Amino acid sequence: MDAHSRGRADDIDPADQWVLNPHTGNYELRLDHSTGESSSSSRTATAEGTGRRGDSRTGSAREGSGRRGSGSREREAAPEGPRQVPGQRSRRSSQGGRGAAEPPAAGRRKRKPRKSRKKKALLWTGGVMAFVVVGTSLTAYVVYQKLNGNIDAIDVGDAGSKNVVTDGPMNILIIGTDKRTGKGNEGYGDKGSEGHADTTILFHVSEDRTNATAMSIPRDLVTEIPECESKQPDGTSTVIPGTPNVRFNTSLGQNGRNPGCTMKTVENITGLKPDHFMMVDFNAVKALTSAVGGVKVCMAKPVDDPKSHLKLPQGESKVEGEQALALLRTRDSFGNRSDLDRIKVQQQFLGSMIREMKSSDTLTNPKKLYSLADAATKALTVDTAIGDAKKLMTLAEEIGKVDTKNISFLTMPVIDNPAEPKPVTVVVDPVKGEQLFAMMRSDTSLTEVKQKEKAAKGKQAALLKGPKAEAADVRVDVLNGGEIAGAAGSTVTWLQNEQGVLKSTNKANAPEKIKKTTLEYAPNQADQARALAEMMGLPATAMKKGTTDAVGLEAMVLTLGADFKGAGQLITGPAKPPKDIEKASADKAVCAE
Repeated sequence: MDAHSRGRADDIDPADQWVLNPHTGNYELRLDHSTGESSSSSRTATAEGTGRRGDSRTGSAREGSGRRGSGSREREAAPEGPRQVPGQRSRRSSQGGRGAAEPPAAGRRKRKPRKSRKKKALLWTGGVMAFVVVGTSLTAYVVYQKLNGNIDAIDVGDAGSKNVVTDGPMNILIIGTDKRTGKGNEGYGDKGSEGHADTTILFHVSEDRTNATAMSIPRDLVTEIPECESKQPDGTSTVIPGTPNVRFNTSLGQNGRNPGCTMKTVENITGLKPDHFMMVDFNAVKALTSAVGGVKVCMAKPVDDPKSHLKLPQGESKVEGEQALALLRTRDSFGNRSDLDRIKVQQQFLGSMIREMKSSDTLTNPKKLYSLADAATKALTVDTAIGDAKKLMTLAEEIGKVDTKNISFLTMPVIDNPAEPKPVTVVVDPVKGEQLFAMMRSDTSLTEVKQKEKAAKGKQAALLKGPKAEAADVRVDVLNGGEIAGAAGSTVTWLQNEQGVLKSTNKANAPEKIKKTTLEYAPNQADQARALAEMMGLPATAMKKGTTDAVGLEAMVLTLGADFKGAGQLITGPAKPPKDIEKASADKAVCAE
């Protein structure tokens, strides 16, 4: 595109305006759209169009020096006269923009190469699980603005976090609804439905960002939906009463419930509070898989399902659009035709999509990135705390730090509903479920993550090893430094009545809030500290051993932090997940059976 036709922005594909500079590794704005242009010809065109820089220290040459203005970090003022191929700063030679054949003027100081200044936009990725695990940059302001306008947001009140990211672990609730929207979706979902929580995944990201756990929640799980507040479009709020013994998927779209009610329901079941939600409907699967060019799947046997119209050969193939949606919705092609078996296929599909999103074929293709981001944001609804492109970019970059091999997919442990003569629904496994939830609450990885400072951690862990005092001999003052009102009092009541720690005292609120529970004790109180740690499930990191012995009847000091979830609930979970829980890694392909 020449200088005279630059104003016709409507005819330009935004993704085609950016090219990869092999010398810097950055994407740069290209406005001439000519094919086969070399870097040297671009530099020559720039030099010819702008004149020689450095001929004067004032006037237009100074204006073109690239000082940051209030409008954009990417624009550089050009000298007066015909404008040619701007936006090529990173391609200039070390002579500060002169043509390659022109040496620097004698006696003049050599201009230092300008550092690349990026305006990061974002990549939203599949399902929307792929969005959650990939953060990247498109460096295009116009694209950023367009994506920002695609996003819908819902106010969930106190159900989520007001911060985009947190210093500690993060929980993102991903909701796939059965809502019909758009042409071509007439045959899907319940007609007139607001959309139910058809496919739900709680995505837990560890505090150190080394690992993540993606736990699927069955739609047919029978549970209690707690009372929740639903914000209306006119700004008013409606309190929706709680409902016991109903299916989990009715936590959304039933009786006016919005995603905040689903977030409250997940917290009520697991003790894990979601920080944010991301919600998509049928369109997302079709649009995203087409935008990325298809997702690889593997079938252990040929599939021919007349209900979903899914036909796939044995072995590996690619699916996109309607075929991808049919794969995720079919219940008759795998296992015992239950929703739990369908969840396994969905997890395998999402793992494959994540690998595709992180592949070099996607990350180095600006046009594919733009198409993917545009499709995803059009299908995406989020909470208001992350309801614009800049905030979503920040969240994506933070979560994108997790290595694909350390993302574990699993399903919430459940058993057949004992209240039904012929079970068609499920309930949380009372043993395995709580064990898994405790692991996630204590931020314990389900993958083998390489740990740093093993020697220091081993020394800290040794504090839990050794003899333990009798409960009657344990003396402890309890303070509340967490978020739960009355936590110190309820803990003392539990210690005295359930554990026999009669010498425990409620010391009310701590001077300040803390994230992690701590137990301060003297060297001669080590046996008491180990006994209390076992009762409460305190991790080794909670143990704060002093340097001088306690005198007389001096008590230890237990300060409850934000990780405290209630009296009788272990602060930390087991080191390994419960037996017989199937989990899959996002970096490994598995054939659906």
